[in-house]
Amino acid sequence: MAPSDRRPGFSRRAQYTTFLSYTAGIAGAIVGVVLLIVSIANPGAFSSLRGLAADAAEAPGQVTADGRAASQGFLGSLAGYVRAGSQNAELRRELQEAKVRLAEAEAIADENRRLHALLGLAETEQPVAVTQLTSSTASSTRRFATIGAGAADGVQVGMPVRSQDGLVGRVLEVGRSTARVLLVTDTESLVPVRRARDGVPAFATGRGDGTLQIRLINLGINPLRKGDIFVTSGSGGLYRPGVAIAALTRLTRDGGVARVLSDPAATEYVVVDQIWAPAARQGEQAVPGAGPQR
Repeated sequence: MAPSDRRPGFSRRAQYTTFLSYTAGIAGAIVGVVLLIVSIANPGAFSSLRGLAADAAEAPGQVTADGRAASQGFLGSLAGYVRAGSQNAELRRELQEAKVRLAEAEAIADENRRLHALLGLAETEQPVAVTQLTSSTASSTRRFATIGAGAADGVQVGMPVRSQDGLVGRVLEVGRSTARVLLVTDTESLVPVRRARDGVPAFATGRGDGTLQIRLINLGINPLRKGDIFVTSGSGGLYRPGVAIAALTRLTRDGGVARVLSDPAATEYVVVDQIWAPAARQGEQAVPGAGPQR
């Protein structure tokens, strides 16, 4: 029986395979040494071969470069989109802040205008007091306001109260440092008025909803028009003539409905005037302490 682990020496094919392996290894080593010597002695000898290899590798390299550029472009676009979103949010925030600053500046300018107007009133007409309107009713059918001046400041019952825009009302009750004002929009308020441009006489009565009912004294054809401005007439005393009070917004059979020019909700400072009583002192003089009139 033949042995199971036969050596290569007993197989001619194995001997040939071993011989060829050694021969190929030695030949490869010799070729490598020769190529090394040639490359050292003449570096440009294999330039054409390197060119051919580079040309062969150009197409795969171009595909790789295109893929890398596309990925970089996509990532750049994505990053730009993210940055654009954050930049837009920042710009919107800055725009909102700018709007707030602009509104604050406009509010300050408007307050300065009102203060200058009140200062002009105080310098020319010597009112009893210049004070703040601290509160007013806006939803009740009765319309009152509170001012920050009272008996200690010379304020008395019946004195007219007005702002730079027009008549606000008259003092109804007086405390030591505050006073309660009956607004012209209250249903118990009645003010003699006239149309500013031609003196058509009428009465302005509060409607309890923030507007005034203008009722003509002389009934007949209604001569009023939308937009007509009404001022106090001075009839019967109490209110100095020529103080603006309302602008007509809607016509009725015997007059119209008017919008108050001096809105208490938008009024911060007011002037308390002396009671107007022309008959007592020959025309345009004020009488302190005169009683209120309904």
